[in-house]
This record gives sequence, C-alpha cells and structure tokens, in this order.
Amino acid sequence: MVNYNVAANHGHVPVMRERMADLLSAPVHMLADAAIIIDGTLGAGGHTEYFLNEFPQARVIGIDRDKAALKQATKRLEKFGERFTPVNARFDDLGVAITQGDGDVFEVAREHGIAGALFDLGVSSMQLDQAERGFAYAQDAPLDMRMDPSKGITAAEVLNTYSHGDLARVLKVYGDERFAGKIASAVLKEREKEPFENSARLVELLYATIPAAARRTGGHPAKRTFQALRVEVNRELEAIEQVLPVIANALSVGGRAVFMSYQSLEDRIVKRAFKELTTSKTPAGLPMDLPGTAAQFKTVTRGSEKASEEEIAENSRAASVRVRAIERLDGDVEFRPPGGAR
Repeated sequence: MVNYNVAANHGHVPVMRERMADLLSAPVHMLADAAIIIDGTLGAGGHTEYFLNEFPQARVIGIDRDKAALKQATKRLEKFGERFTPVNARFDDLGVAITQGDGDVFEVAREHGIAGALFDLGVSSMQLDQAERGFAYAQDAPLDMRMDPSKGITAAEVLNTYSHGDLARVLKVYGDERFAGKIASAVLKEREKEPFENSARLVELLYATIPAAARRTGGHPAKRTFQALRVEVNRELEAIEQVLPVIANALSVGGRAVFMSYQSLEDRIVKRAFKELTTSKTPAGLPMDLPGTAAQFKTVTRGSEKASEEEIAENSRAASVRVRAIERLDGDVEFRPPGGAR
C-alpha cells in the first residue's frame, strides 16, 4: 500500500511520485552523470526530493515563479547540495534560464540536453494553504491569486476592471461556469457599490447568484469562478502552450517530458501538442517517411494515465490528474525562449 507521510512532505503530498520517477528512469540512467532533470513546477519540492533520492547520479533544476515557494523548497532540499539548483522564473522561460545560467549544471544541460522534465500543472497545495494568497475560497483573504506576487494583475483587479463580456468569457472558458453571464452581471452591479477586495464577499455573491438547485451538485459553488480567476491572473494556459515546444527542443535523444494536468483545458493543450510532435509530416498515402519528415517524438503513455484508487484514497488531489509523456527519438538540442524565437 502506498504510504504517504504528509508531515515529511511539508504538508504537500506529491501526486503519483513513484510513477513520475518510473517514467523518467530510462533517460536518467542512460545519461548517468550527465542526467539533468527539470522540475518545471517545483512547489514544495516533493517530486524533486523523491527524484534526488531515487536517482543518486542525477541533478535537478527546480523552477518556480513563486519566490516564497522557491525559498522554502530550496531550504528543504539543501541537504542535496549542488545536486539541486533553484531558478526563479515562469516555467516557459526555462530555455532562457538554461542558456543564460552560470554553473556546471547549466553547462551540462546545454551540452547534453535535458534527460527528463516534469510539469505538475496548476496551483500547489502549499499555495492553497496560504490563506493570505487568496487562492482558496474557504477562507477570507485578499483577492490576489498571483503565483508571483510581484508581477501582473490581481484577481481583484480582474473583477473590478473587466467588462461584462471579458469577465463572462474568463468564467466560461477557464472555469466552465454555466452561469458565467449571470455572475458577470452580478459582479458589475456589486462593484458599483464598492470595489472587490476580499474573497468572502465574492463567495457570498456567488451563493446569492447561482441557483440553489445548481449549488447542490458539482462541488463548492465558488470552485469554478476561483479556478477561472487564477488561470486568468497567472496566464496559465499561455505558459503551457509556450513551454511545450521549448521543452521538446531541449530534450536529449531518449529524453522524456511528463505533464500532469488537473483540468480538461490543460490536458487538451498537452494532448494536441503531443499529437503534433508524434505525427510524421510525410504526405498521406506514401509507403514510408520522406527524409526529414519522420516524427521526432513518440508517446510513452497510452492516452492519459490516471492515479490508482488506492492513491486517490490517500491523496484526494490525485483524483483529477491526467498524465501524458513523450520521448525524443531524434533531433538536435536547442534552448529557445517562449514563442519559439531563436
């Protein structure tokens, strides 16, 4: 039986950590002392700690846009010495970080490419537990929701400044909220009285706006709105779209990239990109691939993998996870900035 020690993991239980290590083990062992793993969503550092214990020859570059999370995880991982390197950046900037990085780990990455990369998407349990960040609807807190509190607009600014159409779009597209238009109307009416600042007032508005029958199913009535605001504030889907080609080009031959998605929007982006990467560019009907048109990647997982019932019972966050992985078959290593510019 899976034994997760929550206290040992600083309150954060890494989802499917054994399976993540299993998916990355082949390229890590192949590259041996040159094996560099990217943890693109470091969070509390649970996955990275497991990797460093499981793969004594490997080194990990941990990336997080949240400076507070990065500092806390670095403290947790200091026992591994130079085998762990923290980077404060949004994960789609990993190409720039490695290109400009100073030190042996970056030199090895530039020479050999990345052996494995993990992206555990969405908000971390640690961020949800910090009431002052405003991610959780269960506690009254300032409506911030920025993963990097030093940059960008807050959730309060979205609520107080977006037009009805833009706000309804955010709630519908990013939260799959069927009452998006009705909620947007209520927000605009309420903000005329006083700007939104704290989460409790928004939760109260949602209870008053969403019909009672709808509130009885589908979880907490604020869940979808808070998710949508978080995705908008942090431009999460944009980051996923941009990091996919960046990490694909950064992998060594045999290297693998693993994505853990918790929302259908995230998973669709990853699925679409993986299909493109693993499809031959040879025109249909030809008996073999033309030179330079064969797919340079293959899928490692069959569709999207899910957590076992056993793990879900131990760790409820695993219930919605969908895991997809690809492996590089051919091609030269490149480190590109977001957007694919050279």
